[in-house]
Order: sequence, then structure tokens, then C-alpha cells
Amino acid sequence: MTLQRRLADIVGAAHVLTAPGDTKPYFTDWRKQYSAPAECVVRPASTEEVARVVALCARESVAVVPQGGNTGLVGGSVPTGARREIVLALGRMNRIRALDALNDTLTVEAGCVLAAVQRVADEAGRLFPLSLAAEGSCQIGGNLSTNAGGVNVLRYGNARELVLGLEVVLPDGQVWDGLRGLRKDNTGYDLKQLFLGAEGTLGVITAAVLRLYPKPAAAATAWIALDSAREAVKLLAALRERLGERISAFELVSRTCLEAVLSHVPGTRDPLGAPHPWYVLAQFADTEDLQTRVEQALTGREAVIAQSVEQARSLWRIRESIPEAQFANVKHDISMPISRIPDFIGIAGDALAAAYPAVRVFCFGHVGDGNLHYNVGPEPLLEKRDAVNRIVYDTVQRLGGSISAEHGLGQLKREAIRSHKQPLELELMRRLKAALDPKGLMNPGKVL
Repeated sequence: MTLQRRLADIVGAAHVLTAPGDTKPYFTDWRKQYSAPAECVVRPASTEEVARVVALCARESVAVVPQGGNTGLVGGSVPTGARREIVLALGRMNRIRALDALNDTLTVEAGCVLAAVQRVADEAGRLFPLSLAAEGSCQIGGNLSTNAGGVNVLRYGNARELVLGLEVVLPDGQVWDGLRGLRKDNTGYDLKQLFLGAEGTLGVITAAVLRLYPKPAAAATAWIALDSAREAVKLLAALRERLGERISAFELVSRTCLEAVLSHVPGTRDPLGAPHPWYVLAQFADTEDLQTRVEQALTGREAVIAQSVEQARSLWRIRESIPEAQFANVKHDISMPISRIPDFIGIAGDALAAAYPAVRVFCFGHVGDGNLHYNVGPEPLLEKRDAVNRIVYDTVQRLGGSISAEHGLGQLKREAIRSHKQPLELELMRRLKAALDPKGLMNPGKVL
């Protein structure tokens, strides 16, 4: 009996996809940089089916590529084509298993779309704060496997901080049930942390207990003009002194990014009219009215403070449109101490301009947590990607940063990380991989 037939016996023939027209979306990444075939796409509907599929693949030495919404930016959720592989697409596993409002927890399956999780929390009078540009299509399993960040990390932390428990199918098909809604559990190693951010290389996340928060009763949104990135860092410190933890997002946007959006998205308007080198989009949230306090904190600055929900949405649409507005360039997702962000922008920008006089940098990101999306154009520089990466990554390392902040390593940075991580760290990662996945069948060719 063929592998496809045996897989069909587990999930149903309709959910084993082999026709090119059906499999193509699963075999190609969102940015269309990576595309490779696999034997088939398998769409399980339950943890039991995932376990049976993984166990079968382990017996047959067939690799498994877990896939959520396939919105990743580093080629981590698609096949490499280097060996026998299947894509395990978890989109059918989209049930809300439990809501415990008194414990502020929500238990969901891996295939739940992030926006749907946010909506369920909101309907219960709670907030699930993970928020990304792709939240309408990305799935929780992928968010957790990549330790997604997004715009609210400043106040609520990365995806890792929003998880209390996990259910994981291990590489041999065993199921680890760690779905506990405990904030304190001092009974040994925190096993869930092994799988959060592992990009599916250690097991398949099938469900999670997510941490919820009180829903803010008041919010304020401001678009603020700045002369430099250094001024943005100083402004963040000043606002923290005056407003404390009420700052939930603090997004840095360069003028080049705004111009790209104005050209790319019809109907978009410059919030301030006159051009400025840099901007910050800041979001504030509290249980009491914030408008007056934010206005007072921004006294003397050129800024627009949204006067309605629709005005706030229009400001956020600018930020959310940036990735697609400058699609074809050399992209970087880096992080560093917040205090070094201005140094990085200056040093990397000067080095790139010296090497490529026509360079245009699109810099934006979550300056509140030290994460920048530093994209380098114009498009012809894609052919010089390795040289551009060396300039950017060497600057990152010099300033004590990381070459991957929230997108993961995937295929894109698998080789580069070897030059930017301590050999002992890489060796410890390999030992963990060998201990949990001795056959190397879980998402091969990614991370390590």
C-alpha cells in the first residue's frame, strides 16, 4: 500500500492532496522565495490524527513539515525538496477547546486563525494581545512555533510569554499533554519552552493554553513626527516616565516607508502633511480616559492624536501596509538593545551607502522592544543579497544584537546563524534536536 493511501486511511482521502493545483499553495512560501515539492499535503482534523500521521512517517523515514497559515518570511513552513517529505497542514484543527474567564485562559487548537482567537477573547470581555499584520490568516500554531512578536510586545511580551501550556505531538507520534493553565508550576524543566520558537523542528504543536488580559476600556493612538531615530528612543523613555505601562505599542516608521505606502495604497494620506525624516506610531491603553494625558505628554511635538476609532484605524493601516508596499528588497528582521538602535541605523546606513550609492533603506519596526525591520532596496540589490546581509549582520553583531528578532531562521538564515551564534549554543541546540528527533524527520533543513 502506498504512503498516500495509508495517510488517506487516517485523515480521509479528501484531505491528502497530491494534484499540483491543490498542493502549490502549500509548497511555496508567502514571499515566493522558496518552492519545492513534497509527496503530498496532509490535512488532519484532530490531535489523534496528527499523532497517527507522524508515527507512520517515523516508521517510513518520511520527513514532516508542519504548516500553519504559511505566512512566514524565512521559508520555515515549506518543503526543501531535499528528501521524502510531506506537508502537515493544520488548518482544519481550528476548535476553541475551552474558555476560562476567571482564570483568564483560552485553550485553542493550532489551526485557529489569530484574528479568530482575538475575537473570541474580545467577546468574553478579555484581550489576547498578540497582534500581527498577518493576523487574518496566520495560525496560532505557527505563531507559537516562531515565537511571534508583533506590535504589542512592549507591554505584553512575545508569543512565548502568552502561553501557559501546550499539547505537542513528538517526532515518534507520542502526544505530550501539557495543557495546564498554571502560572506557577515549579516541578522541573519547563518543557513547553522547548517547542516555542523551535519552528516545528522538535515536534508539532497541536493546541495551547493562552494567557488572556483585561480588555482596556480606553485607548489613544498618536502619529508623532521626529527628526531622528535617536529622538524616538528618548521619546520612549520620556513617555514611559509619564505614562508607565500604558504604552502598548511604539512603532518606528521612516519617511521612505511612509512614501512607499502613499504610492502603493490608494487613498492613503500623510497624517501630518509636511514630510519628516521619522515617525512613531504609538498606542496607549488603560482602564480610564487617556486622551488628555497623552495630549499633555506630547505637548510641544508635532503629532496627530486620533479623535475616533476610524482615525486610529487609518493610522494603523499605514503601518500594516508597509511590508507589501516595499515587497521586492533585501529584508532583515533584527534586534538589539533599544539604546543602540540609533547607532545601528547610522552605521549600517553609512556602510550600505558607501557600497551602493543608490541604496534606499526602508526601516520600520517595534522600537519599543528593540526589533527593526531593516529592508534594503532598490530591487536590483536582491542579486547582491549575500553582500548586503554581511554589512547588516556584521553591524548587528558589533552592537550586540540578533539577526532574527521575530521571524525565525527557517531556510533563509540557517547558514548565516552559524557565524553569529556561539559554537556552544549551536552544539546545545543540536543535542536537543538529536535527543527529541534522532532521525531528523521534523521540519528538516530549517534552523539547524
